[in-house]
Amino acid sequence: MKDINFPIFKTKSDTYKKFDLTNFDQRQAYFEYKTGEEIKKLREYLKKNTFVVYLLGKKGSGKGTYSKMLKEVIAPDKIAHFSIGDMVRSFDEIIGDEKKKKELISFLEKEYRGFVPLQDIIKSLENRSTKTLLPTELILALVKREIQKLGKKAIFIDGFPRDLDQISYSLFFRDLIGYRDDQDIFVLIDVPTSVIDERIKFRVICPLCQTSRSLKLLPTKKVEYDKENKKFYLVCDNPDCSGAKMVTKEGDELGIGPIKERLSKDEILIKQAFSLNGIPKILLRNSIPIDKAKEFVDDYEITPEYCYAFNEKEDKVEVIEKPWQVLNDEGVASNSLMPPPVVVSLIKQLVKILNI
Repeated sequence: MKDINFPIFKTKSDTYKKFDLTNFDQRQAYFEYKTGEEIKKLREYLKKNTFVVYLLGKKGSGKGTYSKMLKEVIAPDKIAHFSIGDMVRSFDEIIGDEKKKKELISFLEKEYRGFVPLQDIIKSLENRSTKTLLPTELILALVKREIQKLGKKAIFIDGFPRDLDQISYSLFFRDLIGYRDDQDIFVLIDVPTSVIDERIKFRVICPLCQTSRSLKLLPTKKVEYDKENKKFYLVCDNPDCSGAKMVTKEGDELGIGPIKERLSKDEILIKQAFSLNGIPKILLRNSIPIDKAKEFVDDYEITPEYCYAFNEKEDKVEVIEKPWQVLNDEGVASNSLMPPPVVVSLIKQLVKILNI
């Protein structure tokens, strides 16, 4: 990302040991191998302490993936990932249920403090548009309501702050939720726009069970070739599905086109947060320049890309796996990283900031 120097974090082992990072058990063994001591320190810390982390990254940068993976490996019962977007979307159901709607209004009458009348707030929830941000004061009240259900846990907040005027609110957020002695931390994530673009363009779903995969990055076990249209496609391998041809979701072929404005705004927000004093920051990067890869990461930590060739003689599709190469936002040829090495960086930086 321009204007911010996201350092390259070394995860390469002195003694090479290969893990399948798509396998749960091997992924757990990988984390123990790479960050065993840090994991012990965090688990011990969380027995008596918590922290509040604000995840800041472009849409599709992996905020939820990284925090959920950390939770999975450290202490699932001591860490919570909280998505503002998921929370707001959940209120669609609440507004449609008179009893739940009444409970929500009763809560907001006690907790909401803002300039917009409450009746207008309810209307905005009823007619919510993803392009319109809800008032910050409302978000604070709703988040307080949800976090009360979580109990005393370390919290990764995904989606707040969402706008420049919300950054100052986030700095006092731990007071609002009663974590007065806890460390608050910004986690800033750098993902090349090209990575987000290709993730969207190559995403496919099963029309029957809605299972999601990627033709380029996460194929199913069965890949077939449409000879008439000269295109490769995936066949759903969900055991509970009948195996339908997976298709591109409407609009995905446009890539980042429809969300360019959102991505630009996200980048400005990250830069603004980076310039703040008084709050520690963790810098995560999803990619590494190709000429640095061998020095800093093990080969299996690089995201694989899948290409296909049709063998006419044997009438079958051949799958070719190779390291995924992209151009970062500075135009440098780079490899995209798998989520686990990014989480290794997160774990090590978190331990350093918490001084444990």
